[in-house]
Amino acid sequence: MYLKIWIHKKPDILFADMTKQNAKQKRADQYNDPSHNYKNYWDGREYENAAEELAIRRLLKNRSFRHAVDVGGGYGRLCILLEEYAKKVTLAEPSKQQLDIAKDFLKNHKRINRELMQADDLKFKDESVDLVTMVRVMHHLPDPSLEFSEIARILSSDGLFILEIANLAHIRNRIKYMIKGKKVPIDPVDIRSPKNRNKNEIDFVNHNPKKVAKQLAHAGLRVDKVLSVSNLRSPGLKKIAPISAMVTVEKFLQRPLARAHFGPSVFFLVKKA
Repeated sequence: MYLKIWIHKKPDILFADMTKQNAKQKRADQYNDPSHNYKNYWDGREYENAAEELAIRRLLKNRSFRHAVDVGGGYGRLCILLEEYAKKVTLAEPSKQQLDIAKDFLKNHKRINRELMQADDLKFKDESVDLVTMVRVMHHLPDPSLEFSEIARILSSDGLFILEIANLAHIRNRIKYMIKGKKVPIDPVDIRSPKNRNKNEIDFVNHNPKKVAKQLAHAGLRVDKVLSVSNLRSPGLKKIAPISAMVTVEKFLQRPLARAHFGPSVFFLVKKA
């Protein structure tokens, strides 16, 4: 494949393509690693899971869809929820191991399909999907431009795109930067530990919501609604407070805290511009 690219593309474009390909391979490799069980990752994160489901339900209230695609959805954690709103659901996931886990996790859900594909190469026809979700994926994408363009391509004119962002501008970070006399960076920030900051490790970044909104606009998409999510995320609080109580409070915080981008996760409801 890359022999053809070398013939037809300039060296700098070739390098960018190869870099992108290597990054995609690293993401798939990590989630294909038998020692990395993404399903088990959610043990002890019941509050975060409930907060994210709450946000999605709020954004999809009173709507129905023909075909929903969950991009990078792992083992299908959110697909069962999407099935409540769509006649057909596709889990579009780059990791074969995650799809194998999803086969068992989703075995009683016949309207959910599993497909091996990358977020920047979605095997759907133009404007054929009326709901796309991409949750817990952006932190692996330092530059999501190609992914946004591909989602814009498959999204129908009246379709919706729900995007979750690992929020660089959350309140704790703003305080940290303020103490240092600095502003929150516009560009993504690598949050990997120093020992993991090498080319063989998977990217892990936080994004500034303002920058992401501009990237979406460049792809022909616009932000329609915003929610601040997982606003009470705290290991200490989770030890002493019932999950049900935290979720109840979360329900009242997601909208009023959205304008301030308060929480560690921000959910965008996105439409075509």
